[in-house]
Amino acid sequence: MRIKRILFTLAVLIGIGLFSLLTEQQNSQTTNTSVQADVVLTFPRERYPETAEHIRSAIEKGQSAVCTLDRKSADKHREDSLRGIPTKRGYDRDEWPMAMCKEGGKGADIAYISPADNRGAGSWIANQLEKYPDGTRVQIVIGDQPAR
Repeated sequence: MRIKRILFTLAVLIGIGLFSLLTEQQNSQTTNTSVQADVVLTFPRERYPETAEHIRSAIEKGQSAVCTLDRKSADKHREDSLRGIPTKRGYDRDEWPMAMCKEGGKGADIAYISPADNRGAGSWIANQLEKYPDGTRVQIVIGDQPAR
């Protein structure tokens, strides 16, 4: 009877240890995937719905939600991201991540959207970020979507 009690106690302790280990691993994975940003910018979905949908979709497909400002490389990033993407009459080619971001350039997600939405959104973002220097990490959050 005493051996059964010892084996039962040992099994419980091993179970508790395994549970603790699994919980610790889950917590460390969650911490490692969190977004590190200096600024969180909430993008107005209601004002620029096409751009908001493109940003949301691109991030959902794996593009970065964080933009590290790198304005000096914007022309090169735009050239790299739009290479091989044909123009389409009546539409702009919207890039995510944006060309002004270090994460932009080759491999960016491209969507055709109306010029008014695209250019309005670009102007809005540029105005919001003008006070921040290059190197600032900005997390873009769409309207009512929580920061991730």
